[in-house]
Amino acid sequence: MNKYEAEFSNLVRSFRKKHMGKGPRKITTTFCKNWAICEMEGNLSPVEKFIANADDGKQMVRAARTEMVKDMYRQNHPVEMERFLGAQFQDLFLDIDIDRDYGISIFVFDQNLEEKFNTSQLKAHESQ
Repeated sequence: MNKYEAEFSNLVRSFRKKHMGKGPRKITTTFCKNWAICEMEGNLSPVEKFIANADDGKQMVRAARTEMVKDMYRQNHPVEMERFLGAQFQDLFLDIDIDRDYGISIFVFDQNLEEKFNTSQLKAHESQ
């Protein structure tokens, strides 16, 4: 994870904390083409963990989590992320494994982030 991916992880954590009251314990971001792929651990609140122990609780928490997060990004456009990347947010795909408390979010932008923030290319450009 390069410094741009690490900073994007920090933006995701602060966005979720601001709008959900809690961010993931750990986020690892990888830029791949026009995607920012965030692997997240430690997403669930104590209440969500409690609900997940009930019959049908896991599916209820998973469905609520995925739809609520999608709605959160629709209602609160991630301006800070766009400003940092210099790219427009287009879509979000996500899922969570309730048993492992492990989630993945794929942010789709209008530019190739992998090329734009490849540190070896940036260093070559800066040295010119």
